[in-house]
Amino acid sequence: MSANVNNCQARINGQPATHPELISLAFAGFAHFTAMQVRDRKIKGLDLHLARLRNASVAFFGRALADEQLLSYIRSSIEDGPKDQSLTVTVFSPKGEFTAASMDAEPAALIRTGPPSQGPDGPLRLSTVEHERSFAAIKHVGESGKTFYLHQAIRQGFDDAAFVDSRGHLSEATIWNLVFWDGDAVIWPEASMLRGTMMGIVQRQLERLDIPQRHEAITFERLRELSAAAVMNSWTPGIAVTAIAATVFAEAAPFISLLHEAYEAEPAMLL
Repeated sequence: MSANVNNCQARINGQPATHPELISLAFAGFAHFTAMQVRDRKIKGLDLHLARLRNASVAFFGRALADEQLLSYIRSSIEDGPKDQSLTVTVFSPKGEFTAASMDAEPAALIRTGPPSQGPDGPLRLSTVEHERSFAAIKHVGESGKTFYLHQAIRQGFDDAAFVDSRGHLSEATIWNLVFWDGDAVIWPEASMLRGTMMGIVQRQLERLDIPQRHEAITFERLRELSAAAVMNSWTPGIAVTAIAATVFAEAAPFISLLHEAYEAEPAMLL
């Protein structure tokens, strides 16, 4: 069995994580990760998760663990837990951070599992804040700004926060991708952002369903012309957004249903 901390299973390179190892990782900020939902011991978009880990490892460490190696670690964690669970793969340097030694170390993988999640019910109301994530294309740890702006949004009477870049374009939300509907097509923001695995799943299935979609620069002016908005992440393919700052949207149930339909069309893989 793997280490169990507050009902969370943890393994490092396929072996049970020790408490000293976890304590060290708790204060580490140079790492990247991917998060996924496991249902009936199956995963959707596994190729997208592996590509994310591979590309981020090359960017951070100059090398990447083999896909087959990561798959063996993931498989062990899934087999060791319930058939439905949340699973996070974090890749880090065992040599730590703030040191030249971490440049040459072979990356290690922490697999952490916990109860399954579907995210909040929604709808959500989002405040906006001018913010651009560092290494925006990489899902990395140590981003205190996400929680900081979430808390600010709640204090302002919103549910979460969306980010606006220096050009005045909406990019993403704290832990979400943004997606919009203009009545005819699905619209994705054109900006520097993390391209989520759920986003990738939905995009390729919308293409297979022959649903029009495109990327656009979303300014506040353009926002007011759109029919509906939603957020998505590894928890869910779509939660309705009914306000972004002063712009109000209808819940647009058909749009949310379309996003969920696209996700359901994605085949799940049994490891």
